[in-house]
Amino acid sequence: MIRAARHLAGTLVAGLLFGAGLAVGGMTDPRKVIGFLDVGGAWDPSLALVMVGAVAVHFVAYRWVRGSAAPLFADEFAVPKLRYIDRKLVTGSVIFGAGWGLGGYCPGPGIVSLGAGSRDALLFVLTMAVGWVLTAKFETWKPAPRKTTSELPGGGPAEVS
Repeated sequence: MIRAARHLAGTLVAGLLFGAGLAVGGMTDPRKVIGFLDVGGAWDPSLALVMVGAVAVHFVAYRWVRGSAAPLFADEFAVPKLRYIDRKLVTGSVIFGAGWGLGGYCPGPGIVSLGAGSRDALLFVLTMAVGWVLTAKFETWKPAPRKTTSELPGGGPAEVS
């Protein structure tokens, strides 16, 4: 019970810190994000600085935390196991990029912007949730196996008329 409470408190603090960083960095303003993505027009490079700063902090913090025996608020570190690029990763990246470019939000800033009462963020997050549900359904869906020629009537190829 105490471990669960510590985990919840740690998650809440990390989420609040992350949300505050997104807001202060301007990542919750869709106009700023779309300006950053508009490299052929009125490009706004300020988010590149936010991203470089975030990557630098992560670079240092990741190495510091990985030197620990275990995380503070969990039993073990959750590190991705896959080390290759596959169709799911590429498809997800394309969908993510399209959503980011069209909506001006990615998941974190979209959720943070809900706190400000943004209707655009609400629409984005609802659409994102529909995508999650459809993805879960699609990943568990298995097409019916194709019948082999030996399973067809007569044991040979089907007649074409």
